[in-house]
Amino acid sequence: MRAQLPRAFRWFWAGETVSGFGSWITLLALQVIVVDYLHAGTVGLGWMNAARWLPYLLFGLVLGALIDRVRRRPVMIASDLVRALLLSAIPVLWIGDLLNLVTLLLLAALLGTATLVNDSASQAFVPRLIPSRSLQSAHARIDGTNAAAETAGPALGGALLAVIAAPLAMLVNVGTFLFSAVVVSALRVEEPARARVDDSARPSLRREIGAGLKWVYSTPSLRDLAVWTHVWFAAQAVFVAVTADYFLNDIGIDAFWFGIVMAGSGFGGIIGALSSRGAGEKLGNGRAVILAHVCSASGALVLLAAPAIAGPVPVLFLGVFLHGFGIGLSNSHEMAYRQSITPDGFQARTNTTMRSTNRAVVVIVSPLAGSLAAATSSELALTIAAGIFALAAAGLWFSPFRTVRIDT
Repeated sequence: MRAQLPRAFRWFWAGETVSGFGSWITLLALQVIVVDYLHAGTVGLGWMNAARWLPYLLFGLVLGALIDRVRRRPVMIASDLVRALLLSAIPVLWIGDLLNLVTLLLLAALLGTATLVNDSASQAFVPRLIPSRSLQSAHARIDGTNAAAETAGPALGGALLAVIAAPLAMLVNVGTFLFSAVVVSALRVEEPARARVDDSARPSLRREIGAGLKWVYSTPSLRDLAVWTHVWFAAQAVFVAVTADYFLNDIGIDAFWFGIVMAGSGFGGIIGALSSRGAGEKLGNGRAVILAHVCSASGALVLLAAPAIAGPVPVLFLGVFLHGFGIGLSNSHEMAYRQSITPDGFQARTNTTMRSTNRAVVVIVSPLAGSLAAATSSELALTIAAGIFALAAAGLWFSPFRTVRIDT
């Protein structure tokens, strides 16, 4: 029988799950606002995706070092409250006829900054809740419920957008962020004020950032995972930049069916997360991640078949499902591996170093992908995405990470 995870982790997990539902509704609504309300097309979607992740490029390394200096729970609470405040501005601006693409991009960038802070603190908080041998199991649970949110969130969002305006849907996420803040504030976990692993007696932000970079890119299998994950995010940036416009304009489905199709990613993520433990035990953690990237490439290719079919929704759902399955399968293995080998004092820096570079790739690639799709076609962009997903799988296959296996 598997040991039950600690009570504090279960409450943390509940807060993450509820806020995740709201976030997926928000993401769907933002895409609908850009395409249907502001008529900004693939270029607008590309800039929206870039704005969401720009803070990781600008502030990620600094915030990672700062968060490693402080207790993580208060940071999580404050960032949840800030996110709730920022999202509440969108319906207010829309009602006042002040919502435009520039304003929306600014809010998305500020929201991305608060999310960066929250993600950095929450990911570094997990190893303080559970022992290292349980990390993969814990992350599989988080991934599973996040995938459930990814499934139900867009479906609920699509139904919600059929009866209310997209800007008003943001209020759902405001409530879920407030719930998360309350849950985290109720946790009783002893946290050290600072877990120092550096030799210097006097803290130096530059030195600490450099130490985080050195840890990630000089640890052989962690370096391989980092580099090829950056490549995977280039493909993901192309995929995300064009799919909404491809579904809504090229294929011609409405907001309701768009929500149903996007729910396929979450459904695939649930199945992937449920399969992750068995895949890791049978294949090893490294090979499980490689298989997941192959699934991402396959999903992008399946989407290209939709225009030739009279009823395209099932094909779109299948493609998005395969893509989501790959994410659900891979994430817990990647997170568990890097957290299991990383000292506590480096947890936030390791997370933000990798995530900042990943998001820097997204910031650069997303506008280029949107412009490419506008100048050529979404089909070409999806073909490129599939090729880059496959490249990430091949790169990991020919690296030492292929043989990684975490003892459980």
